[in-house]
Amino acid sequence: MAVPKKRTSKTKKNIRKNAWKRKILNKVNKAFTLAKMIYKEEEKQKSDLD
Repeated sequence: MAVPKKRTSKTKKNIRKNAWKRKILNKVNKAFTLAKMIYKEEEKQKSDLD
């Protein structure tokens, strides 16, 4: 017979959501840092050619 599951508390739900967000934000920051580095390198090369 099917039994309804217990409800997850708001606290536990928020903890899990924040852990997920933290992982994503870390990856986003790394991606932006890499993009900035590449952009600066291209700008440097353009200025060297002039």
